[in-house]
Amino acid sequence: MKTTTNGMRTNLVQWIRSGLLLLALVCMVQAVGRAQSVAAKTDSAAASDEGEAPPVSLAPMATPQQRIDAAWTILTDAAGDTKRMQTQTRIQALAALSLLRCPRSARMITDVMTDPDVDIRTAAALAAGQTGDPNLTTNLRNLLDDKEPQVAFTAAMTLWKMGDKSGEDILMAVVDGERSAGPTMMHGTEHKIDKDLHNPSMLARLGVMQGAEMFLGPFGYGITAFEFIHQSGGDLTRVAAMEQVSQEKTEPIHKELLAALEDKDPAMRAEAAKALGDYHDKATSMAIYPLFADKKYPVRLTAAAAYLRTTGTPGPLFPAIARGSKTGR
Repeated sequence: MKTTTNGMRTNLVQWIRSGLLLLALVCMVQAVGRAQSVAAKTDSAAASDEGEAPPVSLAPMATPQQRIDAAWTILTDAAGDTKRMQTQTRIQALAALSLLRCPRSARMITDVMTDPDVDIRTAAALAAGQTGDPNLTTNLRNLLDDKEPQVAFTAAMTLWKMGDKSGEDILMAVVDGERSAGPTMMHGTEHKIDKDLHNPSMLARLGVMQGAEMFLGPFGYGITAFEFIHQSGGDLTRVAAMEQVSQEKTEPIHKELLAALEDKDPAMRAEAAKALGDYHDKATSMAIYPLFADKKYPVRLTAAAAYLRTTGTPGPLFPAIARGSKTGR
C-alpha cells in the first residue's frame, strides 16, 4: 500500500509539472486565437476605453511620504472598491499586490478571499502564491473548502507549490478523474470534493486558471487578460523579451527599462515598471512616479506597486524559499 501511495504521489508531482502545464499552454493558445477574433470584431473606440483610468493630477513637489501614500491609495481603491471598480480592474490590483510582501499588502489580499466574486477569490489565491509569503498559507487553506471548484483547486495548487500539502486530497481527486467519485486521504486532510472536479470540461477550465498563474502580471490572468492586451494593442512578444532581459541587472538594461516607461504599448510600460521594482534608487522611483497618472489601470497599478518596491517595501520570496515551507505536513 505504501508503494502504491508513493507512486500516486510521484504521478501527482509529474502531472503538476508537465501535464497541467501542457494543458494550460494549449488552452492559452486557444485563448489567444479567441482574443484575436474578439479584438477584430470590436470597435476600436470601444477597445480603447477598456481599462481606462480616470485622469488625475500629480503633485510635482510631493514629498517621498506623500508619494508612498499615493501609491497605497491607488492599490487600495482598486482592490477594495466593489461599487466603482470592474472585476478585471480589481484582479489587476491583486496582480500588482502580488509584487509586494508586507503586512499591509497581505491584509489586502486576504480581505478579498471571501469576496462574492469567484474570479476575485481565484485571483487572491494566485496573488498569495506569487508573494511566496508563508504567512498566507492559513488563509489559503480556508479556500480549500470553497464552494467553487476553481477556487479550491487554485488554492490547493498554490499551497502545493509553497510546500504545503494540505490540499493534496483535492489534487488527487482531479488526478483520479472519472475513476473515482470520492476524495483520497493524504496527510490527514479531507475536504469537500466537488463532483465538477471529475468533469472533463471543468478540468479544462481549471487548467486555464492554474496555467494562467504564469501570466499573473499587470493584466491579471486568464482569457480576459489576453483579450485586454490584444484590444489595447499590446505586443506579447516584446513583453516576453523584456521580461527575460530584465533579469540581468546591468546598467544598459536599466536604461532600456527606464526608456520603456514611455513606450506607446501599455503592456510594455507595465512590464517595465514591474521590472524596475528591483532597483532601489531615487532616480528609478521618480521615473516610475509619473505612471501613477497613466490612463491605463494595469500600468497605474503596477507602477504603484513598483514604486513601493523601489522605496523599500519587500517583494516576493524566491520560489525556492517559498517551497521550503514545511507547513501542512
